[in-house]
Amino acid sequence: MKKTGLLHADLSGVIARMGHGDMLVIGDAGLPVPPGIPCIDLALTHGIPSFAQVLAAVLTELQVERCTMAQEASAGLHALAPLPPALMSHDAFKVLTRDARAVVRTGEVTPYANIVLHAGVTF
Repeated sequence: MKKTGLLHADLSGVIARMGHGDMLVIGDAGLPVPPGIPCIDLALTHGIPSFAQVLAAVLTELQVERCTMAQEASAGLHALAPLPPALMSHDAFKVLTRDARAVVRTGEVTPYANIVLHAGVTF
């Protein structure tokens, strides 16, 4: 059994298999998951777990080179990003998710609480 870090086997496994430039999406409860893209559904009820909680946990294990968010998201959500996010329309954001390794669904119900994390390298 894992002792530290992410304990969710599917989420930990996706991050372990990611390479440079691969994308992981963390989304609110309403973000559509494109056909064929694995969904790691963590949502329990409205707000649990929150976008911020899941993002913080993922960032303990994923090296992030850059990130992308919808311009419609609030400045407060943009401030949660690990780096200044590239901004695009929500419609363009949803198209970008078609190339993700996985979408992590949270219980977040704040509109546009979604982020694409682009994997970096540790060397």
